Amino acid sequence: MKILIFGLPGSGKTWLAERLQKRLECAWFNADEVRRMANDWEFSEAARYRQAHRMASIANHEKYHDRTVICDFVCPTEVTRAIYDADYTVWMDTISRGRFEDTNKMFIKPEKFDYHVTTQDAKYWAPIILKEIK
Repeated sequence: MKILIFGLPGSGKTWLAERLQKRLECAWFNADEVRRMANDWEFSEAARYRQAHRMASIANHEKYHDRTVICDFVCPTEVTRAIYDADYTVWMDTISRGRFEDTNKMFIKPEKFDYHVTTQDAKYWAPIILKEIK
């Protein structure tokens, strides 16, 4: 199963992913860590597509081997979300603006998602989402 936790920078994606990963005992890939490994800190539209493909490739490898995987990254557009192609999506809708203006301009609120998180309280949301996933 491929789980995507997405939202604006600073919305709490990583905090939630960390708590879910511990409970699911699954693989977890954070976008900043993946960018660091790839040494790719460009944030143009093309670079965001490249990052979505990179995250999808990692997640697909885990899924192919029948493992659950969580990826947390901004995933700002419907195109990047389609590239990742999650089995389960969590939209972190906890802030109205992130710290990067270019990302704020690019981010499109999703029309569909599996779970909508509206407050930054990972300890509260993690058990609820975990129950839904299982």
